[in-house]
Formats: sequence, structure tokens, C-alpha cells
Amino acid sequence: MAIPKAILELEFNHGAIYGEEEAAALMEVLSCSAPSTGPKVKEFEEAFADYCATRYGLAVTSATTGLQLAMIAAGVGPGDEVITTPISWISTANAAAALGAKVVFADVDPQTLNLDPASVARKVTGRTRVILPVHLYGQCCDMDALNEIAQHGNITVIEDCAHAAGGEYKGRKAGSLGDIGVFSFHQQKNIATLGEGGLVTTSRKELYEKMLSFRSLCCRTYDPKGKYLPIDETLLPMGKRYWYLDFDDIGFNYRMTDAQAAVGLAQLRKLDAFNERRIEIASIYSRELSGVRGLSVPYISPDTKHVFHVYCVLVQPEFGMSKEDFMWELCMEKRIKVWSHYMPIHLTTAYRNLGNGPGDCPVAERLFEQYVSLPIHPRMTDEAIGYLIESVRGLV
Repeated sequence: MAIPKAILELEFNHGAIYGEEEAAALMEVLSCSAPSTGPKVKEFEEAFADYCATRYGLAVTSATTGLQLAMIAAGVGPGDEVITTPISWISTANAAAALGAKVVFADVDPQTLNLDPASVARKVTGRTRVILPVHLYGQCCDMDALNEIAQHGNITVIEDCAHAAGGEYKGRKAGSLGDIGVFSFHQQKNIATLGEGGLVTTSRKELYEKMLSFRSLCCRTYDPKGKYLPIDETLLPMGKRYWYLDFDDIGFNYRMTDAQAAVGLAQLRKLDAFNERRIEIASIYSRELSGVRGLSVPYISPDTKHVFHVYCVLVQPEFGMSKEDFMWELCMEKRIKVWSHYMPIHLTTAYRNLGNGPGDCPVAERLFEQYVSLPIHPRMTDEAIGYLIESVRGLV
């Protein structure tokens, strides 16, 4: 028997929606031999930076690599400390740990699950180099409070915006709220660039230039007299000038392709509409589920525009069913793909081996026993939304 379309929409949570615009963009790039980091990448970088109201954008292979470049630009290394949240994808913490820094986990706000500024303030030491907030599920952190903490300690603020493309805090876009912002264009995100991709934003020239250099193997171009040529000049045709290359540090190849950037440009033009549909679906969920005893719907701060990369509910003891049973019933009996975003990073084996463990972030640990992510993406029909609501209510 064929599976109803409404159920299929709830089995898959990929955010990507591609159409004729993306197909045409790809064909245009193919006609130009599909270069690596070519003119479409530059166009996408400028367009996304403009969207976020920052001076610079840097397209990369993923948010994971973008976070690593951001850490390098901030000067993170052995002996430094980076304060971040335990509730995120593990890449957030790994970006600092991979450079030999100590990852310090601050606790979360029980309403938003975002990084709690009061907990951050208690964790700051003379070795704190970076505060790394994550705009979890699409809702921006309390950035005024975090920036104030950072200013007192000359600390760099790097926003993990992987969930929050188009999100806002007090009318300002995510990615413009700290020193550096890092976005993900993975297939599950609010916009996507052919499965993988990311972009870094900043308004500080020195940070941009350092990330730009490390993105491309720390390669520098010189003329025959040994004069260093500015990075943007390396994109010009060589003509009769005989340039040569040198490498002044151990860099990486984290460059985005023009094919991805061309699709990204088409996706960027649709981003606000995609987000409005997510917000609409979230509003329906919250309205219809808010009266269910023992089930808490997401809290939305009045300071933010929440763009709902993830819609997360809390299954409390009063619901009469454990989180595990709740997830099992929806997944196995109703064919609805629910998830637990995320296991607290400090409880993973990798970070236990680095000295972290239970008791470090008691609020995050308690909430982990309750939070469940329900499917949300712009393709969902009213039928699928209704089926999910009916299924959740049926568990009571």
C-alpha cells in the first residue's frame, strides 16, 4: 500500500527546496565550466553579507570549517578557553578543541535553551579568548548581555548561526551581532547549497582577511619584484605579468564552488519566504498543542525573530509518558520522524575524555530528558501539519 504523502512529509526533515531558478543557475555555471571559487562565489558572498548588514562575507565548505576559520582569526590556540553551550551540534565545540583550546561549557536558559549570560559570566577567566553563542533552533541569544561580558574582557564573540539564517535580535540580523557569524547551508537548514556549504560574516577587515587567507591554504601572490599583491588582485587575469605564489602558514582548502554559490543566490532570494512558512507552521503547532497537559511549546523572546530551523517541545512528567516513549510512539506507530536535538556535548565520550561530565551544566542535563524536535520545513502541507497535531494529541 502506498504511504500517504502527508506521512512522507513527516518522515524527512530536509529543509532544501529547489526549483527552476536553481536549475537555471546551475546550467549557467555549467556553461562556464563550473569553476571552483569564481564570480558566483563572490556575488553570493556580497549578497549574503548585504542581507546580514555586514561588510564581508566568506563562502566556505560548511559551517564546521567556517567555525574553524573563525577560531583561527580570533587567535585561539593551546592554553586559551572558549565558552560555549552544551546544547548544539558537536562541531561548535570541536572548532576550539581542534586548535588545542579548552572548551568551557556554560549552562543554558531554561526557557530558550540558549546560552545563559549569567552562567557565561561565572565561567570567564583571564584565559577566555572567545564566547561562542549558538542561536539554537533559529532563535537568537541574548546578545546584548553576551557582548557586554565580552567587552569587559577583550573577548571575541563568534555567533554560531547555523540554525538562524534570517533570524533577528532587536531588529538586527543574525551574523551581525558579534565579531564573526558562521552559517550553515547543509541540506537540512533554512537555505541550502547542494547538500553542504557555509558562509562566514564579519565587519572587521583584519578578521576577514585572515579567514580569507586560511580558506585558501594561506596562499599569497607576489609580482616578479617580490611585491605582495592584495588578495582581490589574484582574481585578475595574469596577462604578461609573471606572478608567483608563496604560502605563509599551514592553511586549508575550504573553498565553495560556483555551482553551490549560484544555487545559494537563488535560495537567498527565497529565504524570507521559506522562513515565513516555518514561522506559520510553528504558530499552528503552538496554538494547537499549547493546551496539552505536560507538553511545553517553544518560548519566543520578544527581542527575537525566531525562524524555526527546529521546533522543540518539552515532554514533562505531567504528560504521563517519558520522552523516550513519546518519541517511540510517534516514530514507530505514526511514522513521524522526531529527534532529540542534541545530546549535551559535555556528556559525549569525546568531551568526557577531556574532563567534562555530569553536573557541569545541570539545566541542560535536565532539559535533555525532556526536549523533542518535531518535523518542520516549508514543504509541509496543511494535511501533514494536521496529522502531526492529531498524532501528538492522541498520545495523551
